[in-house]
Amino acid sequence: MSGHSKWANIKHKKEKTDAQRARVFTKIGKEITIAVKEGGGDPNSNAKLRDLIAKAKSNNVPNDNIERTIKKALGGSGENYEEVVYEGYGPAGVAVIVEATTDNRNRTAGNIRSYFSKYHGNMGQTGCVSFMFEEKGVIVITDEDGEIDEDQLMETALEAGAEDFSGEEGVFEIYTVPEDVYAISESLKAAGYEIASAEKSKVPSTTVELTSEDDIKFMGLLIEKLEEDDDVMEVYHNCDNEL
Repeated sequence: MSGHSKWANIKHKKEKTDAQRARVFTKIGKEITIAVKEGGGDPNSNAKLRDLIAKAKSNNVPNDNIERTIKKALGGSGENYEEVVYEGYGPAGVAVIVEATTDNRNRTAGNIRSYFSKYHGNMGQTGCVSFMFEEKGVIVITDEDGEIDEDQLMETALEAGAEDFSGEEGVFEIYTVPEDVYAISESLKAAGYEIASAEKSKVPSTTVELTSEDDIKFMGLLIEKLEEDDDVMEVYHNCDNEL
């Protein structure tokens, strides 16, 4: 795969604090609630729920939290969330996709539009940038101590069914078809590798490198504010800079 997803920049450059971890738990809980209300609480017959349980476990969400969220949704309690996707441009035309869950579309759309506007971007129409991204499964393994044999990891990943592999500065990214990401992640765990994250993602087909210090600063602030919003689940972009 030409280029790479910059997954390390977005997801792993900052140490995960307790507050960040709690936010991840809350967001996955919303997704599970939607999946249960749409398709029931049995992961054997609800593929979306099955994937989300795997995603929750890959993010170290305790089983008790997962089970409690499912029971709450089955009982009809909890907010009625819906999933929405926003597309737009950051500074210098960087493509941005924002996936959100909300119980109030007007509030969420207004907040996201204000972030784009404040940090030198603009929210666009549906479809304006999504064609620039490809759906992939992305598994991340970090190797801060330099103990992982890259060739062996790549061989193990490809034998498990991965499509592609890249390694840079102690971060290995393994690409799969979206439907296989959790199964391949489990295979790598069984082979003794510690998984930093495993989930479905949108990988940019081309990237943009910002040259203006102001553009880099405002792009970083835009991503930070979007990711801090409680309604926002995921943010994807094609900026090639360290943010």
